[in-house]
Amino acid sequence: MAKFTWIKSELPTNLEIRQVYGVVFSDTGNILLQIDDNKYNLTGGKPELFDSSFEETLKREYIEELNIEIKDIYYLGYLLVEEETHEKYAQVRMIARVKKIGNIRPDKDNGKTYKRFMANIKNVKKYLNYSGNAGNKLIDDAIIMAKEKYNINFSDEEYFI
Repeated sequence: MAKFTWIKSELPTNLEIRQVYGVVFSDTGNILLQIDDNKYNLTGGKPELFDSSFEETLKREYIEELNIEIKDIYYLGYLLVEEETHEKYAQVRMIARVKKIGNIRPDKDNGKTYKRFMANIKNVKKYLNYSGNAGNKLIDDAIIMAKEKYNINFSDEEYFI
């Protein structure tokens, strides 16, 4: 089983990056979650050769999977993944804000249509249900950074979009 460690610092230059995912906030301070087969997830994916930056990867994935444009993107940190084979790689995490919400449509890569849910910050960890401490720490850090970077009044409401 892989070991995940949350690291809130710059990436080492020699570490392979296999994912870029975002913790995306609405103007009311809710966190956007993707629902796939009744499982709540953050949205993101694998960097492609044509992506010029982590920001471009994240923007592309949010459009492809949820048809949502994002803005005000900041690097948060990374999960260091250590496989049983001793292989190590990074899963980058960013924060962003919702810019524009389009109509729900299927993901062009896999044909799935995902539900979109705005969770309040008090319940988001319950929905994500991370098995280890690393995922919960990254959510805590994302909320702290969002409070610093965005002028948001956090809402207790939750809703589908």
